[in-house]
Amino acid sequence: METIVSTLIYILIFLSALSYYLSKKQERKHKAKQQQQQPKLPPGSMGWPVIGETLQLYSQDPNVFFAKKQKRYGDVFKTNILGCPCIMLASPEAARFVLVTHSHLFKPTYPKSKEIMIGPWALFFHEGRYHTNLRKLVHSSLSPDVLRKLVPDIEAVVISRIEAMASGSAINTFHEMKKLSFEVGILTIFGRLESKHKDELKKNYLIVDKGYNSFPTNLPGTAYRRALKARKRLNEIIREIIKERREKKVMDKDLLGHLLNFKDERNQTLTEDQIADNIIGVLFAAQDTTASVLTWILKYLHDDPKLLESVKMEQKAIYDSNGEGKLPLTWAQTRNMPVTHKVILESLRMASIISFTFREAVVDVEYDGFLIPKGWKVMPLFRIIHHNPEYFMDPKSFDPSRFEVAPKPNTFMPFGGGAHACPGNELAKLEMLIMIHHLVTKYRWEVIGSKNDVQYSPFPVPRDGLPAKFYKNPASP
Repeated sequence: METIVSTLIYILIFLSALSYYLSKKQERKHKAKQQQQQPKLPPGSMGWPVIGETLQLYSQDPNVFFAKKQKRYGDVFKTNILGCPCIMLASPEAARFVLVTHSHLFKPTYPKSKEIMIGPWALFFHEGRYHTNLRKLVHSSLSPDVLRKLVPDIEAVVISRIEAMASGSAINTFHEMKKLSFEVGILTIFGRLESKHKDELKKNYLIVDKGYNSFPTNLPGTAYRRALKARKRLNEIIREIIKERREKKVMDKDLLGHLLNFKDERNQTLTEDQIADNIIGVLFAAQDTTASVLTWILKYLHDDPKLLESVKMEQKAIYDSNGEGKLPLTWAQTRNMPVTHKVILESLRMASIISFTFREAVVDVEYDGFLIPKGWKVMPLFRIIHHNPEYFMDPKSFDPSRFEVAPKPNTFMPFGGGAHACPGNELAKLEMLIMIHHLVTKYRWEVIGSKNDVQYSPFPVPRDGLPAKFYKNPASP
């Protein structure tokens, strides 16, 4: 009897072990099958530890950097930029996926060093109700009705800046355009600001601007350390301006006025830190990008005398209708400059100042069979799309006539796309139209030195900021 019991026990032990072995084998097969079915990371290179491929991107033509990657890996590839693992997307469909149709899966983000520099409350670092409220507020401060009233003030800033440039001496065009875009930015945000505040804002903003794209090393003597100190000073200056406005009970309808008067659905107002971050964010968004495009426009017009003549004819007709420049430009006139407007659009495409935008996956996302891991940066590549011959014939050729027909959807995104597209795009174009009008009707310019070299800081601009000499036409008043 004991033998039978022992045998049964051994049989049960064996069957249990066999069942365990078979279940584990089945489990391993299931896991292997799952792993095979799960999407994998896109192909690509992550570059060096910590710095990744940041130096390669910012030290050469972005067209070359991205085109090599796209040719080798396809429209979806991985890399590491500014210490962040990234997925690059080089097709209109991918850009639409991230920015529009599945935007809820991706939050707007920047490298931490840049977020610290601008401020955590800036509009483009947020989503949800805060972003929606702030975006509506910024849009209302830059609405057509507001811009219409700003035309005379922007025109005065443009005239003053060009007169300062037209000395006949060689100047750095990009630096002069930065001065112009900064003045227009200050005008839009603060209205007619007192010189003492304007000068202090400019001095400290320039320090922050230099440190913004430097390597984020918070050590004594570094550009980044100096920028952090200047950033704190900017907050103090903005607080002083806010205090003066409240004491004087000024109710101007500029951006600062909109920020001060804002109340959300819970009747909450914005804090001074929130106001300061959004003001500095707008200045950053407006200055270098607009200045870069203006510089490229002057280069493209200079390089194409026939096109320049067409723009001159269009603007001369407006100039003559205004009593040879005695009357100011009107909003309606800026809306009726078709040749000049197409030049601006083509300049935006060719230069592609905003090469890409940053988003971050809030969950694991599958796109086109690839995994975009949660927490990774996602970067739609506007520049690659703008220079793709599939969407723009002969893309390396400057041809404003291509915009006589609207581009295919999601192939032209100079100001980004979706809910986080730049809300100041109409202000930027207005500034460009006014600048071109006064420049081609009253002045001429000649470019000095090499005409085709490009530098990246990080926005692409002509080498040395397009050195040029500006002259006033003899017959101009």
